Amino acid sequence: MIRAMSEAARDLIDFIDRSPTPYHAVSEVARRLHEGGFSELAERDRWTLSPGDRRYVVRGDGSILAFELGAKAPAEAGFHVIGAHTDSPNLRLKPSADVTAHGYRQLAVEPYGGLLLHTWLDRDLSLAGRVSLEESAGLRTCLVDFERPLLRVPNLAIHLFRELREQGLKLDAQQHAVPLLGLENAAPLRELLASELARQGTAEVAASAIHGFDLMAYDVQGATLAGANDEFVNAARLDNLASCHAAITALAGGATETLPDFARLVILHDHEEVGSRTAQGAAGSFLEDGLARLVSAAGDTGSEGMARAISRSMLISADMAHAVHPNYADRHEPGHRPVIGAGPVIKANANQSYASDAVTIGHFSALCRGLEIEPQHFVTRSDLGCGSTIGPISAARLGLRTVDVGNPMLSMHSCREMAGSADVAPMIQVLSAFLALPIQGI
Repeated sequence: MIRAMSEAARDLIDFIDRSPTPYHAVSEVARRLHEGGFSELAERDRWTLSPGDRRYVVRGDGSILAFELGAKAPAEAGFHVIGAHTDSPNLRLKPSADVTAHGYRQLAVEPYGGLLLHTWLDRDLSLAGRVSLEESAGLRTCLVDFERPLLRVPNLAIHLFRELREQGLKLDAQQHAVPLLGLENAAPLRELLASELARQGTAEVAASAIHGFDLMAYDVQGATLAGANDEFVNAARLDNLASCHAAITALAGGATETLPDFARLVILHDHEEVGSRTAQGAAGSFLEDGLARLVSAAGDTGSEGMARAISRSMLISADMAHAVHPNYADRHEPGHRPVIGAGPVIKANANQSYASDAVTIGHFSALCRGLEIEPQHFVTRSDLGCGSTIGPISAARLGLRTVDVGNPMLSMHSCREMAGSADVAPMIQVLSAFLALPIQGI
């Protein structure tokens, strides 16, 4: 078991290092799906599908829906769905990003999501994302990753900031988070992008041919195992690439000798960290469109087929959970203090920030105990606000029974986060069981 946990944790590290942005994460997921026998579909095409087909579809470059059709029509057997999100809080470039000030060239950035801004100071940062460029054949979008230290947001020296000791650090995102790119004679952004695209062999274009970009900073320090016994995974973007990794590993490696009756799906959404209200976010139509098309492909073209399928279905919303912090244990609800290394966490909230209920908690708990895994539980203190996930959004939009779960972690929304290496394999095992076994209690 220890060896399996280590292998799973090291595979997670590789997955994270290959996924500096949601677009790169989806590209890596697609690569792994291909290795697992999945082939790509396009939303614009007519879908002709048969039982056992393993396919996937991408929307907006940052969201992906992968599925394996079951032996029976979805209206007769339902869907087993795992959902997670590909995005993480970070610094993203503004459209006119070039800034020069006091002898330096900088890049204007905007905080994306609820990041801990101070954790981005004095880090070796690179840039990655997607670029829209014009070629002789027309416009196309391609991925780019500088893969080297390029940016830095330097702290102010204590000698010039004596009041820090008394007042603490207070950062203004507009004024204090503008990273340095170089001295003022450094090339502007679009010239750097054109050179980088040529270096990567992606495109030979002039800077003027770059018409748009979605670029974000990331810490170039790779993910690593840490601790006295390698019990920790220290990495950027654990929230929520760790859940994406668990979900796609369970699906891509989950072939069974006998095809189950139900359809198995994984959906990884972009834009969860900013509310999900986009075409490819959980509040958009991506999952609903996909499920409806699978119902239709089985011959149920009316609304009744979709309703029948949903009534037989369940969603596991997989997003990271708050481990108890040993220096701030008072911020956690007594009796609900998950520990790193102790396995999957079931998240509940009476005000429905999480979608878990008795039925879905019961099924997930039964899956855990069938694998001799004891689930942990998390609720937020009654005097603190509660974060949320794609779970309640998808549940409300589609009527899907849902349970919110995740592995415990510390430093959530930091530039670098911390989780448990021993927690990686058990979550994969439970999600694999969910994709293999009938739903109990529904």
